[in-house]
Amino acid sequence: MQVNNELSILTQQTQLSKNLQAIANKVMASERISTDDALVLFEEGEIGFLGMLANHIREKKHGQKTYFNRNFHIEPTNVCVFSCAFCSYSKLYKHREDGWELSIDQMMDIVKKYDGIPVTEVHIVGGVHPKLDLDFFCDLLQQIKTHRPDLHRKGFTAVELDYMFRKAKLTRQEGLQKLKDAGLQSLPGGGAEIFAPNIRKQICDDKIDGDGWLDIHKTAHQLGMHTNATMLYGHIESYADRVDHMYRLRMLQDETQGFNCFIPLKFRNKDNDMSHIAESSIIEDMKLYAVARIFMDNFSHLKAYWPMLGRSSAQLMMSFGVDDLDGTIDDSTKIYSMAGSEEQNPSLTTEQLRELISSVGRIPVERDTLYNEVEN
Repeated sequence: MQVNNELSILTQQTQLSKNLQAIANKVMASERISTDDALVLFEEGEIGFLGMLANHIREKKHGQKTYFNRNFHIEPTNVCVFSCAFCSYSKLYKHREDGWELSIDQMMDIVKKYDGIPVTEVHIVGGVHPKLDLDFFCDLLQQIKTHRPDLHRKGFTAVELDYMFRKAKLTRQEGLQKLKDAGLQSLPGGGAEIFAPNIRKQICDDKIDGDGWLDIHKTAHQLGMHTNATMLYGHIESYADRVDHMYRLRMLQDETQGFNCFIPLKFRNKDNDMSHIAESSIIEDMKLYAVARIFMDNFSHLKAYWPMLGRSSAQLMMSFGVDDLDGTIDDSTKIYSMAGSEEQNPSLTTEQLRELISSVGRIPVERDTLYNEVEN
């Protein structure tokens, strides 16, 4: 097998430490690595070594395939009751004159703009607005479902959901069931940030904690709804904080098998309260994706969200474990462009996204939200 030969050559060239050699042996034997192993990879692993291991796992799971979907975003509002230090997107409710608030009719106009276009998913996520409550979003979901029942409806971070449910005086199970009955089919992964309480206290102290985020996703899984998982990296967290975050996700996935994919999200420092913190280097980005692919063994898919990373960086990550680039995405999504991402107008046609993938030797495969391949 070519990768074993590459490992042998790399071992001879770099004189791997005993710890790194042991981890490589585990990966080649399809054995799970420990949290201590993951820390060693972060602290000692050279980028070529990490990339080789991550790509081995990626190709074992998916061969040369890289997935994408045809989707569009609806962002109901950027007005928010919370004040996260890393956020460049939201406007506090008391300053809401600087933000936007869409009505149901306005959001349905966005949906109708795609009539006759073969999109498969609408992604609904935004700020936490006190007047846009659970009943409001149930009404929206019902109207989307009635207008276009074939469109997969993915929406609402755990942060949004926690606020909705508390305001409605419903349990998480009751609230999620109500949304599911109205037409919600899956959850995105936003709001996870970093689970470590000491870091969370500094960057997003006033919103749901890590335990609460995990419980909402566990409850969704128990109701038969798939979800995604994210991690915000490259700010004030340590390698140990990253590993702890991924470990807690891996444990929940062992229990429920309800996560579709893991999506690392790079911290961007434009126009927020953490602008003094330098962004991570491309080497650190590659390291993070590679270690995530090696450690998150029970997650089928690792996604590089191209509007946040930029097209060229997303292409590069396909050699460091990534097998999914998200979707075509209309340029209505502002969450990362407002934070200074590489993509200020994040929109690609299907043909452009296919070329982005195929130009680096991978095979573009259109999928739906649940990773069923779509026939073209």
